[in-house]
Amino acid sequence: MAQSNYTVWRTPPLLLSLLRTAEMLTGRPRGVSTGTMSHMSTDVTRTLVRSDFIVIGGGAVAVVLAAVTRFAGGGAVLAFLCAAFAVTLLASLVARSVEQLGDRFGPGATGVLQSALGNLPELFIALFALRAGLVDVVKAALIGSILANLLLVLGLCFVVGGLKHGTQKLDSERARSIIVLMVLSVAALVLPSLAHLVHAPASQHENTLSLIVSGILLLLFVLTLPASLRRGAGKPLEASMQQEAPRWPIALAVGLLAVAALLAAFVSEWFVHALEPAMATLHISDAFAGLVIVAIAGNAIENVVGVQLAARNRSEYAFSVVINSPLQIALVLAPALVILSHVLGFAALTLVFSPMLIVSVAIAVILSAFITFDGESNWVEGAALIAVYVIIAASFWWG
Repeated sequence: MAQSNYTVWRTPPLLLSLLRTAEMLTGRPRGVSTGTMSHMSTDVTRTLVRSDFIVIGGGAVAVVLAAVTRFAGGGAVLAFLCAAFAVTLLASLVARSVEQLGDRFGPGATGVLQSALGNLPELFIALFALRAGLVDVVKAALIGSILANLLLVLGLCFVVGGLKHGTQKLDSERARSIIVLMVLSVAALVLPSLAHLVHAPASQHENTLSLIVSGILLLLFVLTLPASLRRGAGKPLEASMQQEAPRWPIALAVGLLAVAALLAAFVSEWFVHALEPAMATLHISDAFAGLVIVAIAGNAIENVVGVQLAARNRSEYAFSVVINSPLQIALVLAPALVILSHVLGFAALTLVFSPMLIVSVAIAVILSAFITFDGESNWVEGAALIAVYVIIAASFWWG
């Protein structure tokens, strides 16, 4: 097992007992005695590093604070900030749990799982926002999530990785295939908006057209899923050569994953509950709240994981993690929200976005395609992506 670079802490007795139980649930290796198994369990649990305790303990404290400010009062802004902080830490816990699963499910499946669960907090936030009738916030958040990943997070990865390691490789062939699918998916996503803008006959049937497009995008995702699951099966990933071996038992990783997902559902409802009062207090428009605040809070996993991977000179894996999130937003999250809004009886969500949102996402996709098509990245390109994101965000401040 690779040595960790972190400071190792001794596990408290109660947590040690729980972790031993979790390890036993994973199955006892053949030919290993009980005494040896106990010694192995102690070694495994003692490899819980300081950052593990910070993420787990910090997430628990943040959820408690969010609950207190939600039900005991304290002001809309404080409740909103506590809920946003809790969502971020829960997203970090989800990322940590998926990372500890390692390649036990295969590198392709692990990558898909990480990208899918990365959008879980945003799914909950969007559903509660639709139930509250905040359709414009949800539309802005969907486009904002794509912008945040393609411009802000990808830019941060390029800047951090470029300043630390110089020009980094992105695996040009794989980068092209991913970015092409990204362009096609976003193009299909905004077609109902174009029909609305040019007053085409289809604009009279926005709900039906949005449902049709959503169904096609979900079908496209299902068709491309087997290739994603097989990706990397024939050769070791560059990430797997440098990543330390998983320290957590499978039962512990899956258990924390389930707990974090459950808590994220509750915290998302508190987040949305405090959103409108906080927007009114801070004089923030619906468009800016969705495009920037909700999008960044819901994409905390990519913000943290992508930059960390780039800093470790694992640029290909960082690019894959970051770019897969907006791809799944276009292929899965947005279509699923359109269908669920009708099925659950919430405020109906369509794929008709404002002209400014369409132009912004088109700029983001075109820029990211041009920058990544050569299969290389540097900090100057990253700084340019971040600058464009800040300009777009500023243009939505007034609505």
